[in-house]
Amino acid sequence: MYFKAFLTLFILFIFSGSAYSRHIGLISDGLHDSEIDHQNFEVLRLEQDFVGAGTESCEKSYGFLPCTKTALGNVFLVLVYGYLMFLAATYLSSGSELLLEILGPGLIGGLFLPVLGALPDAMLILVSGISGSTAAAQSQVSVGMGLLAGSTVMLITVIWGTCCIVGKCDIQDSVAVDLKDTKGFSLTGSGVSTDVWTRYAATIMAVSVTPFVVVQLPQLLHSTSGRHLAVLIALIISLTLLVSYCLYQVFQPWIQRRRLAYVKHKHFISGVLKHLRMRALGRLCTDQGAPNIEVLEKLFKAIDENEDGYLSRSELRALVVGLRLEEVNLNENDAVEKLMKNFDTSHDQRVELSEFIAGVSKWLNEARGSNAPSPETGAGTVKYLGDLHEQTRTEHYFLGDQSDESVEAVENPRSTATKAVLLLLLGTVIAAVFADPLVDAVNNFSSATTIPSFFVSFVALPLATNSSEAVSAIIFASRKKLRSASLTFSELYGAVSMNNLLCLSVFLALVYIRGLTWDFSSEVLVILIVCVVMGVFASVRITFPLWTSLLAFLLYPFSLALVYVLDYKFGWS
Repeated sequence: MYFKAFLTLFILFIFSGSAYSRHIGLISDGLHDSEIDHQNFEVLRLEQDFVGAGTESCEKSYGFLPCTKTALGNVFLVLVYGYLMFLAATYLSSGSELLLEILGPGLIGGLFLPVLGALPDAMLILVSGISGSTAAAQSQVSVGMGLLAGSTVMLITVIWGTCCIVGKCDIQDSVAVDLKDTKGFSLTGSGVSTDVWTRYAATIMAVSVTPFVVVQLPQLLHSTSGRHLAVLIALIISLTLLVSYCLYQVFQPWIQRRRLAYVKHKHFISGVLKHLRMRALGRLCTDQGAPNIEVLEKLFKAIDENEDGYLSRSELRALVVGLRLEEVNLNENDAVEKLMKNFDTSHDQRVELSEFIAGVSKWLNEARGSNAPSPETGAGTVKYLGDLHEQTRTEHYFLGDQSDESVEAVENPRSTATKAVLLLLLGTVIAAVFADPLVDAVNNFSSATTIPSFFVSFVALPLATNSSEAVSAIIFASRKKLRSASLTFSELYGAVSMNNLLCLSVFLALVYIRGLTWDFSSEVLVILIVCVVMGVFASVRITFPLWTSLLAFLLYPFSLALVYVLDYKFGWS
C-alpha cells in the first residue's frame, strides 16, 4: 500500500517536473546561454520523440500535464492515467473494507460503500461532459457512455464467468458442495451455488435498467419533441430507484436476520416433529387433520420417564438427543429452552399433557401450512414430515446462515479508522484530479487512430476503474464455499446496479443540464440485453453449472459486435 502511494507521488513528480523543465529553461543568467539552449532543445526533442511531435499543438490538462496528438503518446498517457485511476479504485476499496470492519453493515455497508465503489466511474462520466462548449461536451460524452456500458458488461460477463470458474465445486443433487472440487472442468458436473439473497440482488439488477428504457422511448416512438422531457423523467426515476436501492441495502441485514430466524424455527420444529413421529406408534394426525389425541398421550407417557405427569427439562433433554441440532446452530440447552418456551404456556418450568398436545398441534398446523413437497400425504405421516424437514433444511442452507462464523474484534479501531479515512480521501482526490486528463487522452487517441472513443472507453477504462474490484471478487470466489460465492456474485450484481443508477443519474443530469442530445440507442440496447439476460437468468436459479460461464463470456464480444453493427452498418447513432 505504501509502495503504491510512493509510486503515485513519483509519477506526479515526473509529470510536474516535465512541465516545469519546459519553463525553467527559459530563464538565463547570460553566462551559458548556448549550452542551456542546447540542453533545453535536447530535452524537448526527447520528450517529443517519446510522446509524439504533436505535443505542442494539444491542450494540456490544468495547463501543465503532458499531452500529445499521436497514437503512441496517448497510449502511454492512457496507461499512466489509467493506472492512477486503478490506484484510486484500490485505495477506495481498501478504505471501504477497513471502515466496514469497524462499523459493520447497514448504513455504511449499504449506502456509503456502494457509492464509493462507483465513484471512479461517476467521476469519469462527470468530467466527460462538464467542461468545454456544448459541441465539445457532446463529442466527449461518448467516453462516459462507453465507460458506463463497458463497466456494466465487463462485470456481468467476463468477471462473472471467471468467478464461476475459480469458485467451481462438485454439483451433487443440484447443489455445489463446499470445498469439493474433483470433477475438473465438467460443464454440468461442477459449478457454484449461491444463497437466495444473491438471487434477489440479480432481480434488482434487472430492474435497475428501467431508466434506460424510459429515456429510449422517444427514439422508439420516432419522436424528437419529447427527448428532453424523457431525459428528465428518466433522471427522476433513476434517482428514485437509487434511493430505494440504498434503503434496501441499509435494512437488508435486519431483513436477513428476521427471515433467517423464521426459517431456523421451521427447521427446528420440522426436526422435532419428525423425531416425535419416529417414536410414536401411529400417525400424529387423523385423516381429517385433527391431532391424534390417543397417539400423543402415548407419546407423552413414553417421554415422561418418571411418570409424574409432567415433562421436566431433563426429560426434554433426553428427547432432543437424537436431533441434528448443528444444522440449526443450537446446542442441547438451547433446544430445551426453545421447547420449554413453546410448550410451557403456564410458565411453571414444566410441560403438562394438555400443553404438550397443544404445542404439538400448533406445530402440526404450521407444518400443514408449509409448502411441503408431498401434499398428498397427511401432515402427521413419516414421509410428509421427512420431506418437510428436508425442505426446511435446504431453505435454511440457501439463506446463508453465518451465525456459526466468529467475528474478530478490530484491534486499535481509532488507528484503523484513521487509515480508512486517509485511504478514502487519497482515492477520492486521485480520481477527481486524473479523471479529466484520462478522458482527454482517450479522445486524443480516438482522433489519432480514428477508432471511436466509445470503443476505447468500453474496453480500456473499465480495466482501470474496476480492476481492483474484479481481483477482489475473483480471490473471494476461489474460497469455494456457498457463502463466499454468494457474497462475490452479490457484489457484482450490486456494482452493476449502482452503475446503472448512480452513474446513469450523473450522465442523465449532464445531458439534461447542458442540453445535450441523447443518441445512444445501440449502447442502451447492449446494457439492456446483458443486464436482463443475466439478471433474469440468475434470479430464477441458485446453482450455476460451469457451462453458464461460457454464456457469460460470449456476451462480451457479442456486445461489442452489436454496437458496431448497429452504429456503423445500420446508422443508429
